[in-house]
Amino acid sequence: MNKNNNTCLLLLAISLFLSGCCSTNRETVYQVSTIDALLQGLYDGQTTIYTLKRHGDFGLGTFHALDGEMIVLDGRVYQIRADGVAYLADDDDTSPFAAVTFFSADRTLALPTVTDLSGLVTALDNALDTPNIFYAVRVDGHFSYIKTRSVPKQQKPYSPLVEVAKDQPTFEFNNVRGTIIGLRCPRFVKGLNVPEWHFHFITKDRLAGGHLLEVRFEGSEVLAQIDRTSEFHLVLPNSPEFYHLDTDRDLQDELERVEQ
Repeated sequence: MNKNNNTCLLLLAISLFLSGCCSTNRETVYQVSTIDALLQGLYDGQTTIYTLKRHGDFGLGTFHALDGEMIVLDGRVYQIRADGVAYLADDDDTSPFAAVTFFSADRTLALPTVTDLSGLVTALDNALDTPNIFYAVRVDGHFSYIKTRSVPKQQKPYSPLVEVAKDQPTFEFNNVRGTIIGLRCPRFVKGLNVPEWHFHFITKDRLAGGHLLEVRFEGSEVLAQIDRTSEFHLVLPNSPEFYHLDTDRDLQDELERVEQ
């Protein structure tokens, strides 16, 4: 083999190595910050929406200064503000907390006997291979009733999330088509993310939604897609506030009050 061929092979090997190093693993949950940091009022945006979209096309979170609920669906990032309206987020907007993945269904599940949120959780849990990995779920269909909430934008000095949650606007939808976006984390992520299920909702026309509180539906018109994910990538905030955060506190009670 001549020198030119050797050089070409070397360049090809380097190219393949670099492309492999720089590629994003599509079977990974990519998360910004921790739920405990958010609970303690760390609402300053750390990561751009552009960066989040490079790491996933499906997920949920919130925005700088806690300005609304985030829904990532089909590669678009929606911001459900305190008026209940869904706005397309700009790439240079930032998030203090979010979790995204590239959605690829491993299982499709009809829900003929499910009628409410409790039944939905039970049906999804029964369909899991194991509770010890991450799952993204997309539930599309016609819902007879949906209740959501959102978060008003905060001003400094920020109050803890449990205080903010006491005064959040709620929204009700009747006979609406849309999508429930869910993420299930293993229980051992306590302090990092919400253990077990966390759901957001957006209407089919992508005009409204929020954090899911209640749902009623005819199961025969609803289809769930489940994506199992066993890898997790956590990016911690690079800020003095996070460096001095009290990470020894058990905030599970506060989280449960916020999620209600």
